[in-house]
Formats: sequence, structure tokens, C-alpha cells
Amino acid sequence: MAKAEVYLPGMGEGVIEATITRWMIKVGDRVEEDDPLVEVATDKVDSEIPSPHAGVIAELRFKEGDLPQVGQVILVMETGAEIGGPSAEDVKQEVDRIQSDTVEKAREPEEAAEGVPGALPKDIDSRTSGGRFLSPLVRSIAEKEGISTEELEGIKGSGKDNRLTRDDVLNYLEQKKGVSTPGPAVKPGPEKTTGSAPHKPAPAVVAAPSPHDEVIEMDRMRKLIAEHMVHSKQTSPHVTSFIEVDMTAVVTWRNKVKDSFLRQENQKITFMPIFIEAAALALRDYPMINVSVDGTRIIKKKKINIGMATALPDGNLIVPVIREADEKNLIGLAKSVNDLANRARKNQLRPDEIAGGTFTITNFGTFDSLTGTPIINQPEVAILGVGAIVKKPAVIETPQGDTIGIRHLMILSLSYDHRVVDGALGGMYLKKVKEYLEGFDPDRKI
Repeated sequence: MAKAEVYLPGMGEGVIEATITRWMIKVGDRVEEDDPLVEVATDKVDSEIPSPHAGVIAELRFKEGDLPQVGQVILVMETGAEIGGPSAEDVKQEVDRIQSDTVEKAREPEEAAEGVPGALPKDIDSRTSGGRFLSPLVRSIAEKEGISTEELEGIKGSGKDNRLTRDDVLNYLEQKKGVSTPGPAVKPGPEKTTGSAPHKPAPAVVAAPSPHDEVIEMDRMRKLIAEHMVHSKQTSPHVTSFIEVDMTAVVTWRNKVKDSFLRQENQKITFMPIFIEAAALALRDYPMINVSVDGTRIIKKKKINIGMATALPDGNLIVPVIREADEKNLIGLAKSVNDLANRARKNQLRPDEIAGGTFTITNFGTFDSLTGTPIINQPEVAILGVGAIVKKPAVIETPQGDTIGIRHLMILSLSYDHRVVDGALGGMYLKKVKEYLEGFDPDRKI
């Protein structure tokens, strides 16, 4: 039988390595094409790698917990025919290109702080004296900044099994600079005799478990979510505005077309594609919501890439991104929403599919919540929260006068970064989304 090597595929922009978290097969197993082989984790996402061929597993080159690089052979399988694949030179060139692109990307202001080197390390070993693995990018930063392996050994890592990531090292450098760099001189004023000691921050409250409590260690994804949420609240002064929307026209249209849509497109039509369409059109009208902040610079995004917060079966959350959402029609949005949501729940998203968002939508209504105050998905500056659609009596204006009727009402909430989005801009954007939703044509053709 012919043998085929299976390589660790490209895992998205800036990703040069992944951790083997779980082998889903063992030597001797027969697999079909597209059967899942292994679950891997990067600093961005967990995902499964499918089999490119049908055959029998002959050899596993890595153990669970190992950290292969993109382009390395992770397993060998026996197939019934000769299988064409990339040559060793092709693989080497691909790895070199990814490493080069990653280091160059780290220089950009939206991705990392200044001082990230442009060459891979030569003098720092891949493991510390304590056996801790150091990725090429971590070693590059350490070499450029003069960080010793002893210092690297002492930095707390946010990756799997306390592994160091680029952000861990960059955060360490920022903290180090903050300690060693004196602040601006302050002109002394008259001494106050209040009799009180200088103010000191309150110590952190530690929640010590009692003997009857169950202690649950956060999994890797929950740690990343927690870190991301704290970072967002520390970075952006959050303000949230609310508006009520009459969704009767949208509900009427969906009820009318959902069965024919399923037959015609083999896809379910949910409310999310309609929310995304309205949000994207409103971002065209108010492009200063579609920005990010870099120090004192505002970066105005040319593309409208909308992320949709998706709950996972394990209780965690992930945000796949629909790119250039304003250029898709409703059918295209529905297909993108269904595809990304389904693959997110199966851990089949690629890292590049959760990166590059410029605006996010989160749907509280899925869990019957009326509204909420969402946390901004950094480095974006706004996030739209969608509440449950509820039947309520409402005042209806007619040419014959006001009347009361049963309407489908929903509350939208917009959290925004008050550094760059004031209440007027946030309110106008929210009102524009309302206008698009309430102006939806109930006779719209698919």
C-alpha cells in the first residue's frame, strides 16, 4: 500500500504552530476522507483537522501536548493508491513564509507593541532549563528585548499547560517598563494636614473555597475569554444605549418564507442574517462606528466584517466573522451564518475565521433575555446586543388616529467606546438600525 504524509495545515494569518490537544484516532484505525483526525489548539481557536484521504493510520509523529509547526508531518497513513502531495522543499518554503509573515505582522500597530524583531532567534534554545517550550516568535521577542531564559521561565503563560504566548511576553515587557520608567515630575504643593495616610488601592479579594465547595479549573478557552473581557473593560470606557424596535414586518416576512426558503436553499432562515444586514447597512451610513483605536489614532476600516457571538455546547463563547457583510445579499448572509455557527459548535473553525472583525452582534434573545449590556470585542469600538422579540400591546399611528394593537417588539442595546464614540453618534447609529428593521419589506422576494 502507498503511504501518505499528513501535514499540519495553515491555521490562519500569523499562526505558525498548534498544540495537539487530542488524537481522535490511533494507529491501525481505518478512516475515510474528511473524518476528524486530531483536535489542535492555537492562541486563537480550537479546531479539528480532517483526513485528506481514506486509509489506515500507520504512524503518529506527535503526542498529545506536543507543539508541531505548520507544515510538519503529524501522521502517516497507508492508502490504496499513490497520493500526490507537497514536496519537502515546498513544505519548508511554506513554513519559512508563515514565520516571516508572522514576525512582520507583529510589527504592525494593530497587532503588537513596538520592538518585535524581524528575524527568528539563533541564540535562545527552544526550551528553558526547566523544560518549558519557547516558540520561535517568543524567542524572537526575547532575543530582541534581552530577556533571559531565566526570566522567561518565571513569566506566567496563558497558553495550554502554562505555555508562553507572544502576548504574555509583550505584557511582561509593558509591566517591566512601567516599573522601571519614572512617571512625570509633579510640582509639589502645600502639604495637607488631614491626618490621613495616602490612599492605597484596596487589596484584591480572594474567594477562598470552603470544604463543601467544588473547585473547577477554567478550561483553556474560558481563560482566554476571561482575559479578553477584563482587557476590554480596562481599555474602553463603556457606554450603553437602548432603543425599542417594532419587528412585526420582519416576523411576518420570516413566517411567510421560512418553509419555501428551506426547500429552495436547503437552509434555515433565522433572524440573525436580518440583524447583520441592518447593522452592516447602518455602518455604511455611520462609518465612524466601524473603527478601531491605536493610541491617539483612529483607524477607519474600509471593510465591514461583522462577528456574531456564538454559544458553544460546553458553555463557552466564540465569535466567527462574516467578512464584507455589507456586500452579501440575504441568502448569502443566511448561508454564512448557518455554516459558521454549525462549524463553531463542532470545533471546525479556522483561526482566520474568528479574526479581523470590525463590529460584533450578540443575540440575548436566544435565551429569552429582553436586553443586556454587552462588552466590546476588542479592538472594535462597538457591539450590538439583540434582545428577545416579544408580543406586546403598542400604540399604532394610523391616518384615522392612534390605536392599540399587538406588535412584535424588541430592545436593541449598543455598547460603545466613549473614547471615540459619543452618545450622539451611538444614538444615531442605533436609530438607523431601527429604521432599517422597521422598514423591512414584508413582501420582499428571496
